[in-house]
Amino acid sequence: MRPKTMRHALIKTRTLLAAVIAVAVHAVTAHAAAPGITGPTFNLTAQPAYLTEPDGQSVYSWGYGCSAQPAGWAPAAIAPPTGGCPNMQVPGPTLIVKEGDTVTVKLTNNLPASAGNTSILFPGFTMQPFTDGTAGLLTQEAAPGQTVTYTFVASGPGTRAYYSGTQSDLQVEMGMYGAIIVLPSNVPAACTAGLPLTNPGANAIAKGVTSQAHIGVQEGDFRLAAAAYDNAKTCYDREYLFQFSEMDPNIHTQAESQVAACNAPGAPVPCTLQVPTEPYHPAYFMINGRSMPDDMDPNYSVQYPHQPYNGNPHMHPGELVLLRIIGQGRWQHPFHEHANHVRILARDGNLILTPDGNALAGPALFTTTTTPGLAMDGIFYYTGRGLNWDMYGHNPKSGNKTAFNVDPACVADVNGYYTADPTAVNYFEWCQDHEKPVQAYPTGDITGGGPVTLPDPNILTNGAWYGGSPYLGPSATSRAVGITGTTPPAGTIANSPSGEAGFAFMWHSHNEREITTNNAFPGGMMMMMLVDSREFVIDETN
Repeated sequence: MRPKTMRHALIKTRTLLAAVIAVAVHAVTAHAAAPGITGPTFNLTAQPAYLTEPDGQSVYSWGYGCSAQPAGWAPAAIAPPTGGCPNMQVPGPTLIVKEGDTVTVKLTNNLPASAGNTSILFPGFTMQPFTDGTAGLLTQEAAPGQTVTYTFVASGPGTRAYYSGTQSDLQVEMGMYGAIIVLPSNVPAACTAGLPLTNPGANAIAKGVTSQAHIGVQEGDFRLAAAAYDNAKTCYDREYLFQFSEMDPNIHTQAESQVAACNAPGAPVPCTLQVPTEPYHPAYFMINGRSMPDDMDPNYSVQYPHQPYNGNPHMHPGELVLLRIIGQGRWQHPFHEHANHVRILARDGNLILTPDGNALAGPALFTTTTTPGLAMDGIFYYTGRGLNWDMYGHNPKSGNKTAFNVDPACVADVNGYYTADPTAVNYFEWCQDHEKPVQAYPTGDITGGGPVTLPDPNILTNGAWYGGSPYLGPSATSRAVGITGTTPPAGTIANSPSGEAGFAFMWHSHNEREITTNNAFPGGMMMMMLVDSREFVIDETN
């Protein structure tokens, strides 16, 4: 692993967080996971609705939704509060199946008649013979009011895109795309022993680690499976699905106007849309159909009836986080995940292995640059290794062994981490930095021999999650300096000492225009990865 330093994150986030947190405080309890509906039979509809944007605009769009109740939701704890499936959403419902399933997708075309036929492409899967629908250029289509049935075998695990195969330049732009996740049929035994999976140490069984996730803080397990693929090297601790797309409101406005004209008295019969899709000038840049800050609100928020999925990842140090990433628009988007590179496992369901098949061979990416229609599975993790200070705020004089259930000796495992007690607050601490608070070892202060002076803590941006200090956890600042002193601005109105107090890493597009909404910053393709101290329970049910 070659993590970027915390200094890079702090300097970068202080320029962006001030504006972001001001509009994101309402989102403090929203997390992401990878919610969807289960099959193997899905009844979908294609129809219009309006999408809500952060600038107050309501944009006419098309999308896929449920025409009948699905078999269920996964993870089971994450479902619409109304108990129903939106009848149109962008992205379309995430379809969750198991490797080897015979999948049936019935699509009914409820788009305006002037929009013509529609369809769904499922790249990577072989369609079985069609028994209904209308022959199209790329696949079988559904004429207005008609239903077409797609049947195929989910031949291999992984994340893939689905999208319209009819007049794709217009229909995909209007919102007709989604994700299909195929879960492995043979989950390796090494991945089912329990969480944390990241080298839990020889004492894991003795400490009570079971199949219940993160037993130290009694968190629920919201993974769709224990592994991404039929390979023991693809175990993971939590997962998130991110679909990147952009939108040119001019195209949507023209489509809406032409539909209205075709529905007006005296319109020619037949009346078809002739919407130009070039030149292309997108003004909205979205993650899971929402722009920042909307993407940090909960899944299935009532204010976004047709944009049910959010983008707001959280993790604890040392966890293996599976990122399912899909480029769903017409442009590439250079998305940068601060704090570490993303190790790519697979592309379009194809696991990347060495020629002998014994090791993973995917690249470590500084930006996960999306390609239209391409899906990637990758692993992200953060441990704090290399910071050269104790990010848990341990002080040799604080005597915190009993109070905080940690071992001040920080006995390192073979990899240099503290893994003897998976229930400890500092589980997976990098022991080389143990008991080195910044005050005692001022690696960030030039006058103390360090390479750089840290920003004045009184002017650091303080948000609903960020701890306001270089320490992780609600009590770490006090531990670092003893019981009598504090480092400002712990205890501010936005962040109480008992609050979340994690590290906030900005995840955003490296194309500056794409972190705006209709040319206003901040917005667009931007979200936060919150690295939380292990005493904070990450609740992914919303």
